Amino acid sequence: MVPQRRLLFALVAVAAISCANSCIGQTQSDEKTNAPYESDPKYIAAFKEGRQYRQDDKEALARDAFAKANKIAGGGCVPCLNRVYELDLELKDYKDAVKAAVQLVAVAATPRDKAVAEEKQGDAMLRQAGDKPKPEQLEAVHEVMQAALADHKNQKALWDDAFVLARMDKTEDAKREFATYVERAQPNDPKRVRAAHFAENPALAKQKMAPPFEVKTLDGTEFNLDEMGGKVVLLDFWATWCGPCNESLPVIQHLAREFAGQPFVILSISLDDDGPKWRDFIAKHEMTWLQYRDRGDRLNRLFDAHAIPHYFTIDSDGVLTQESIGSDSDIEGKIKKLVKRAKEAQAAAPPVAAVSGNQ
Repeated sequence: MVPQRRLLFALVAVAAISCANSCIGQTQSDEKTNAPYESDPKYIAAFKEGRQYRQDDKEALARDAFAKANKIAGGGCVPCLNRVYELDLELKDYKDAVKAAVQLVAVAATPRDKAVAEEKQGDAMLRQAGDKPKPEQLEAVHEVMQAALADHKNQKALWDDAFVLARMDKTEDAKREFATYVERAQPNDPKRVRAAHFAENPALAKQKMAPPFEVKTLDGTEFNLDEMGGKVVLLDFWATWCGPCNESLPVIQHLAREFAGQPFVILSISLDDDGPKWRDFIAKHEMTWLQYRDRGDRLNRLFDAHAIPHYFTIDSDGVLTQESIGSDSDIEGKIKKLVKRAKEAQAAAPPVAAVSGNQ
């Protein structure tokens, strides 16, 4: 018994030593090695300066600071380049955004990173091409997106490429890629429903569409812009502290009453920070339509609705038909025409409404 026990102890000890050695080796291999420039005081100062400027909403200065940090790093600082790219997009400097994305492609460490960078390059190229891109510009974007898809299954590149194919009038290819997007999309992906619509009718992708989004409103309604079931949608960006918004409130109240029970939905999107004050204001003024408070300014940034009141009118196909700013905006006439068209379409082929509108 004693020799066997000693043999057992010996085997356990050997196994423990082997495990310890392998664990140490694994830990060492998993350790992230910091690049030399990360300890450079000049780099640290420039990057910190960029973050402070970004926090202060000084986009141009932030962009220059991150570009400086990247230069100190020898041009290979991925966090710097990502921030430069994002700020170039905000500043609408798409030419420089393309350059930043090309640098990201060059320094990508993995196929996945390269695919992400290539998608960014293609997106910036498409923005640079403007509302009426030339065929050769669309072809160039398509090539970049195809490269991204070859490197990794990048869902955003798939969406962008399908969109570009639709604009190139390659209808069948666009249908196939939009359908593939739907198959791969997560259930909570706000683009999933729109991709299904585009797969059925790629011509819609050539229209100016409102950005897709999904939110939970004050009354608990799950609002998805692309699940409006053929309804006209009015997005109303406002705030309780906004004088012109208060002046235009009777107009929105009138629209809610005028088109009640018809294929029309109002979503008021508040920029208020004070939740209780917002809720009290809604109750006091009997704002019975859908209400959402944009904490974090996600929708505000998505629609670039910094001046309020700001209205977006979207037809029953999801096409953005009108954008207007100010309390004197004339939106009722446009809505009447769109609602009439939506009712005619419902009469011809009544759709299934996925989300209730104004009650």
